[in-house]
Amino acid sequence: MARRSRIKGDFKLRGVLRRIAALEQSDLPKGMAEAADLVLATQQQLIPRDTGAAAAALEARISRNGLDARIGIVGKKNQREFFYVRFLEYGTKGYQGGKRAGNRNRRKTNKSDGQNFFGYYPDIPARPAHPWLRPSIDMNRDDIRVIIRGAIDNTLRRAAKGGGYA
Repeated sequence: MARRSRIKGDFKLRGVLRRIAALEQSDLPKGMAEAADLVLATQQQLIPRDTGAAAAALEARISRNGLDARIGIVGKKNQREFFYVRFLEYGTKGYQGGKRAGNRNRRKTNKSDGQNFFGYYPDIPARPAHPWLRPSIDMNRDDIRVIIRGAIDNTLRRAAKGGGYA
């Protein structure tokens, strides 16, 4: 869902951090995990709840080198099971009246899932958006910067001194 930043000069810094992150004493994975847990806790508070299953499926995964984190519904199985959270996040347009969007005609077959009959032209109301992904990052942006910057500074300081790095 999230994209990696591509700022000019970002490639060289990422390369240096990737080499340093391979070492055991790097603070990067710990800092990234702390920042990811902060965002995850906010997401769990903000996500709309009906049964709470989607909130329980939220998780944070940190890459081995500690430079990337995935937070939210992670994994193919969970994304299939909780496909509906995108409708909670962005809302839906609805499906009402005699015409579809763009003034197109409706199909003439019935609406059924094989067991339940929903009628030939069911009215599906529009649902408002309840954003929780982007606000969870926006609310913690300053804290995340402090945590990550501190981890990078500590790691680079120790690497420059040669303290503990072989």
